[in-house]
Amino acid sequence: MTSPAKKILIIGGGFSGMSAAIQLRKLDVEVEVAEIDPGWRSYGAGISLGGATLRAFRTLGILDQFLEQGSAADGVDMHLPHGQLLATLPTPRIAGEDVPGGGAIMRPVLAKILAEATVASGAKVRLGCTFSSLREHAEGVAVSFTDGTAGDYDLVIGADGLYSKVREMLMPEAPRPRYSGQCVWRAVLPRPPELARATMWVGPKVKTGVNPVSRDLMYLFVTEDRADNVQIDPARFPAMLADLLAPFAAPLMQQCRAQLLEPGADVQIVYRPLEALLIPQPWHRGRVVLIGDTVHATTPHMASGACIGIEDAIVLADELDGAATIEEALAGFEARRWERCRMVVENSRRLGEIEITGGDKAEHSSIMHATHMALAAPI
Repeated sequence: MTSPAKKILIIGGGFSGMSAAIQLRKLDVEVEVAEIDPGWRSYGAGISLGGATLRAFRTLGILDQFLEQGSAADGVDMHLPHGQLLATLPTPRIAGEDVPGGGAIMRPVLAKILAEATVASGAKVRLGCTFSSLREHAEGVAVSFTDGTAGDYDLVIGADGLYSKVREMLMPEAPRPRYSGQCVWRAVLPRPPELARATMWVGPKVKTGVNPVSRDLMYLFVTEDRADNVQIDPARFPAMLADLLAPFAAPLMQQCRAQLLEPGADVQIVYRPLEALLIPQPWHRGRVVLIGDTVHATTPHMASGACIGIEDAIVLADELDGAATIEEALAGFEARRWERCRMVVENSRRLGEIEITGGDKAEHSSIMHATHMALAAPI
């Protein structure tokens, strides 16, 4: 395996950045990861994953760890608010006949799996540090760091998320993240023995569900329409989330509600306004390229945000392998990624619009089906 870039800096140690480090080290190139958080922490509750993400895990070499520490199953059960089963949506086994079609895991657990794989790959990880300046020259990119050090790199990868400082520096004209008009609530709760797979209840204006994230835990998620993107006092989270569950008479939903309201309950609740972003190509300037949420952040309607960011890392490493020049590799990367990422971002946005306006349920189902089919295709 060969690459025209022999020394690569990745700015951002999230899912996309760590995946890039793991894959690029397979090309036997020198890789550094600069992560601003000294604790290299990942926040949040559970994350739902489709078959395409599990396929990407297999490529990265972390599938076994995910299956051991997370949860995987076939199908998604859809119910009416009082509990009547509407349908079980199929989830094709994209990652292989031996791997269920979907699953979920706690975000911090997945981050730890990826971090351990990043370190094991031989990548150098600089914590509590990020760039202070980037300057391209004839031989590469000169980088100054916030810890006072400096270095030269053949390629710099910006993977520093939705509010990327690399994007801000590289593309000051780029659009900003846009609030979607919806928010999502997530809470981590004990998993009842009878919960086998992802299960959802669909009300007139609120959608809720649970997904196992381990043998003992599940995460509850609730999508709420909210016209304004406002801050909410975390002290109000349990009561507000419980109120959203009140119309769902299904026994498991009422059990979740009771747990949220239990005196002295210490339930982890995360509230997140849903924002999205799609940056027009090109996603690079010279020898600096952006991947993941820096250029295509999506709402979670297709459970594919992490997927397309991790796929970016895999495809970028694939294009660098054997390319004659860095420019050739970056052009190939962008050509392979645009339509897939655009589809996920824009289809997810449209699903949210349909939910907010009470739009055509047939269109909603059609978009879900078409997107799942497209994600099953090779990357």
